[in-house]
Amino acid sequence: MQQLQHAARALGWDGQLIPDVEVLGARFTAVARIRREVHEWRSHHGWGPELNPTWFRSWSEPCMHDHVPVAAVDLLGILVPVSRARHALHACGTLLTLAPCAVVLPPDTVYKPLRMLELDYYGVGVVNAGFEGPAELVVAPEDRTAEFGSSMFGRWLLEVLYSRILELPQLTENA
Repeated sequence: MQQLQHAARALGWDGQLIPDVEVLGARFTAVARIRREVHEWRSHHGWGPELNPTWFRSWSEPCMHDHVPVAAVDLLGILVPVSRARHALHACGTLLTLAPCAVVLPPDTVYKPLRMLELDYYGVGVVNAGFEGPAELVVAPEDRTAEFGSSMFGRWLLEVLYSRILELPQLTENA
């Protein structure tokens, strides 16, 4: 986890690390930040995380739009540890539709210039991070979510992350 904390810091993603998120056939660590005002409102009104994915189908009905909860978290980015740069595009491919995505490589990684050019082209970030000391930002990730638009799946993921962030002790310590 220290490696990922160093990577998030190098990326400027100031949020909570939520490890072991598994969606779209990928396992990653999300970096999310709670939206305090929304969380307080939802807590006060008894509107906890909505984890049932079938409930979200109702969102496509116009008559249900006033029953959609406001997202209580912002997904700042996705971190995916990989052993080699050649695995980066595969690791982040579908995740780019959800948030900026960066792979975390060991600090002694040797790069091929064309591989880095390809990752930069697709918006995949690259961070060298070990368990000690600061991480090195090699390629900054791009936020490509606007190109794909919002989805019910992405909104449901925010609810899952909301649920997971509520389990973290830091939330109750800072409240």
